[in-house]
Amino acid sequence: MRVARENGSISPAKVWDGVTVRVVHGELVSMAIAELAPGVVVPQHQHVNEQIGVVLEGSASFVAEGETVELTAGGTYRLLANVPHEVRVGEDGAVFVECFSPVREDWKSLPPAEDAELRWPPAK
Repeated sequence: MRVARENGSISPAKVWDGVTVRVVHGELVSMAIAELAPGVVVPQHQHVNEQIGVVLEGSASFVAEGETVELTAGGTYRLLANVPHEVRVGEDGAVFVECFSPVREDWKSLPPAEDAELRWPPAK
């Protein structure tokens, strides 16, 4: 077994305004903690990656192929590759854990999220 990173924090990166991710890339998959500000709309987009995830906190509506699915903490989702989709975040914001396959090459060069209001881990 090879360990690629010691224990520690992963710097947040900015995907869109109000959307911050912390990403770990493997050889075949990318895993991210995504932190989304209240009321954010992730614009319709698509990517070559299959995407699966779980909502850790908050709520969001996922819109794909004419269907809207409302999810709250504990809800899971799967978006197939190349399917256009958007996400509408609830009034309390949301935190997701997401996995993408193949690797999100486009996320390897995201700008740092220097002014992000991070939501995870939750305050104690």
